[in-house]
Amino acid sequence: MAFTAFRSMRPLPQLMFAIFVVLVSFLVLMILSLVVAIPFFGLDALFNMAAMGDLSNPEGIKFLKYLQVVQSFGIFIIPPFILAWLYHGNVPEYLNLNKPVEFASILLVFILIFIAAPFINFVGELNGNMRFPEWMAGIENWMKNAEEQAEMLTKAFLKVDNLGGLFFNLFMIAVLPAVGEELLFRGVIQRIFINWTKNAHWGIWISAILFSALHLQFYGFVPRMLLGVAFGYMLVWSGSMWLPVAAHFFNNGIAVVAMYLIDKGLLNPEIETYGTTSESYYSVAISVVLIAVFMIMIKRQNETKESQILRNSSE
Repeated sequence: MAFTAFRSMRPLPQLMFAIFVVLVSFLVLMILSLVVAIPFFGLDALFNMAAMGDLSNPEGIKFLKYLQVVQSFGIFIIPPFILAWLYHGNVPEYLNLNKPVEFASILLVFILIFIAAPFINFVGELNGNMRFPEWMAGIENWMKNAEEQAEMLTKAFLKVDNLGGLFFNLFMIAVLPAVGEELLFRGVIQRIFINWTKNAHWGIWISAILFSALHLQFYGFVPRMLLGVAFGYMLVWSGSMWLPVAAHFFNNGIAVVAMYLIDKGLLNPEIETYGTTSESYYSVAISVVLIAVFMIMIKRQNETKESQILRNSSE
């Protein structure tokens, strides 16, 4: 017998219940993961969390990576499946996982992520230079500290010595966030806000703002929000979750591989700042134009596909 009690909920109760499910899922999985961690990391890892949080301690880094993976499952991957079952019943249909995406769209998205880099770097530089008035000094200091801690943790995670470490980082930083964050923010939250506002644009932008805010890295808030907006439109245009998942994976994966190559001396570190210097501002303008062109191409490519499907179904 189908469980249908949650299917008639209004958008606001749906949103509140979604937050509740995320919190419960995270807490339950975190408790279980700490128990499971005992044979691998010992009781010291549980009773001396401060020592395990030492970024200069290799064992501490392993433990933090373990917790990062658990967090990805607890917050982002498991809750959308639970919510999709409760809100709709057909999980693949609710999360838009039942519709394949064409290789041409995947290729366009891959190129788009590359050509967007100068613009994203430029916006990130502007965002990173924001200043608050004197009376907001406390908030500014808190944001800076959170940003610095996140940056140190990211650098510690990305510093690996071999291909095994690189592949694990791709799994942890590219695969899990691409799948989990898109399922939660585009699959559940964006859908709730589209139904709430009766407007796809509002739903896309609101979910993108929440997507960026949840990272608690406010000096990178704007570029992350813009990426969320792009991912949101990709889902609406294609009707397939796999397109924004692919875009999210390419964005994170390229960054992981680039940092690995930079650390090995195989890539110029200046690539990280390309688009932020006066000498490369021309590339930002080109990037903006190409982003618009490729977004239009992605939209039209999927519109053509949709029209073909409609014609075939009517014949």
